[in-house]
This record gives sequence, C-alpha cells and structure tokens, in this order.
Amino acid sequence: MDTRALVPPRLDMVIAAAFLVLSLLEVFVNGTVTSPVEHVVVTGLAMALLAWRRSFPVVVALVVVTSNLVVNPEGEFSVLLSLVLVSFTVGAEVEPPHSYFGLAVVLVPFLGATWNEGMVPSDVAAAMVFLVGPWAVGSVHRQRSAHAAEALSRADRLEREQEMKATLAAAAERTRIARELHDIVSHSISVVTIQTQAVRRRLGPDHASEAADLAAVESTAREALAEMRRLFGVLRTDGESVALAPQPGLGELDRLVSQVGSGDLAVRLEVEGTPYDLPPGVDLAAYRIAQEGLTNALRHSGATEVGVLVRYGDRHLDVEVVDNGRGLSAREAAASASSGHGLVGIRERVALYDGTIEITPGPSGGVRLAASFPMRESS
Repeated sequence: MDTRALVPPRLDMVIAAAFLVLSLLEVFVNGTVTSPVEHVVVTGLAMALLAWRRSFPVVVALVVVTSNLVVNPEGEFSVLLSLVLVSFTVGAEVEPPHSYFGLAVVLVPFLGATWNEGMVPSDVAAAMVFLVGPWAVGSVHRQRSAHAAEALSRADRLEREQEMKATLAAAAERTRIARELHDIVSHSISVVTIQTQAVRRRLGPDHASEAADLAAVESTAREALAEMRRLFGVLRTDGESVALAPQPGLGELDRLVSQVGSGDLAVRLEVEGTPYDLPPGVDLAAYRIAQEGLTNALRHSGATEVGVLVRYGDRHLDVEVVDNGRGLSAREAAASASSGHGLVGIRERVALYDGTIEITPGPSGGVRLAASFPMRESS
C-alpha cells in the first residue's frame, strides 16, 4: 500500500472537519437527537473518514451510508448531505465496473429506507438529483482527467521521440561528415607521402641526414594513412567502400546548378569577389550547403526560381540560397515528413568551422538559407 494514501489532502481534511463540526453541533441544537453519545460516535467517525474519501472511496461510502441508516433514518441530520459528497467521489475516483458497485452502495440503502417509509415519486427524483447526479458528474470528471493525462503523456512521449530522432539524425550526419572529411584528409596525407618520397629520392649522398628525416616523415605519413583507413572502417556503413572520386567543392557548383535547373526550376548562380583557394573541408561544406538549399527548393518549396550566391570576402566566405516558394511553415512540414536530415547536416557543417547559419523568410515569400565561414586574412 502506498503510504501517501494514509495522509489525506489538506482540502479533504478541511471538508471532513467541517462535516464533523456540524454533526457535533447537532447534538446541542437539534432536539430530535435521542442518544447524544451514539450520535457523536457514529457520525463523528463517519465524518472524520471523509478526509480519506479519495483513497478509499467505496469503504468511506459504506461507512457513511451505515451511519446515516443508524442515526438518521428520517433524514434530518447533516450526515445525509455527506452522501452527495461520497457519491461524487465514487464516480470521480473509481473505475468501472467497481464504480457501479460504489453507486449501488450509496443508492440502494437510500431507496430501501424511503421504501420502508412509504416511497413517493419525489423520493426517486431526490435520489437521482442528489446521488446519481453527483456520481455522474464525478464520472465525467474522471474521464476528462484521464483523457487530459493521456494527452499530456502522449505529447511528452512524442517530444522525447522527436528529441531522440534529432539526436540520432545529428549523430548520423556527424558520421557522414566524418566519412567525407576522411576522404579529404586521406588524400592530403597521400599527397604529403608522395611529395616527401619524391624530394627524398632527389637528395644526393651529401644530404644523408635530410634524407633520413624525410624518410621518417614518409613513414609517419604512411602510418597515418593506414590509421585513417582503419577509421573509415569504423565509420562506414555495411557494403560501403572507400570513395575513389574526389569530394566536390565550389568548383563543381556550376555543374550542380545546371543539373537542378534542367527542369521547371530556374536556377541562377552569382559569384561575388575573386575566388581563392579554400581549405578542402570548408570547400566541401560550402558545396554541401548550396546542394542542400537547392534540394529543399526542388523537393519541398514548390518554387519556380532559385538564386545561389557565393561571396568571396576578405574575412568570410558566404553561401546563400534564396527561393520564391512556400514559406518556412509549409517547408518545415514537408521536410519533416521526408527521411532526410539535411538541415541537421548543414548546422553540423557550419558549426564544425565556427561559421554561422541563418534560415529566414525570403524577400519574395520563400526561404533564405545563408551560411558564412570565417576566413583567414591571408586567404
């Protein structure tokens, strides 16, 4: 048994105390009390138990009904009013079919007592209004409370599921980004190895110590490349092999724009500033962001025009995709129904290079996706 059920709520204690005081006062103000001791003991016990009516509704109802039959056969005392309270409590706290049994505990003795006294139609009406009515109100209250609790539980469960999906999506995107960066780093290490080997072989006998140092660099690079391949084994999915083609960059953006704009969607590419060499990871991230913006515009926006802007600044590289399609709410609803997690990947890529990302309404009612990467002044 839950020990909390033994400590009644404060409101129930106040209600029970009020009924108890009324029952005790009846000994002094009501001249029809034939046995004050019996009245105090029987009704006092029943009224005090009202404090636990929520924890033990049927038991308390049975005690109250019994006390009413013992000391109040003519229906003159306040114990009769407590039947209304216990009827409501049975309906509100007890699930069917036990709730029907609780109603019978209250209703049947009342009808039986009125039958012995000569039942009239008004007695049945009183039973309906003061006993069945509160029980029905309590039942409706219980059902609504249960539905509200179920709705809250469902909302909480859905929220947890969404958080879990977002976490899994972020983890999957980080793994995908790591696989792409693996290809970039592996290529760079391979170049370092080849160039080091070429320089070492051109050295003559007078540079034996330098050749030994380069041989050590070459050996370290080969070991690093081997470890990178092991890393790919950890990151790859079943059946995935090492990518032989180089990872794309902004140099491939013209081809991407041509492919996306080959249908009903008109795509415009604009480049501001003088292009300069980018770090391979940033180059790939900028390309992926433009690719995702175009993909979303093509699949989810219903746009007819899309503009892609690449701005080479002294301190920042900016990539912006703007369409004239549906707004953010419609786009988010469509994107959430798909299996992709492109926006998650965009945020992960931008955060990886300390950049910023903005997804805002476009000037023509569509969506504006803008990312900015900090660049070194020497770039």
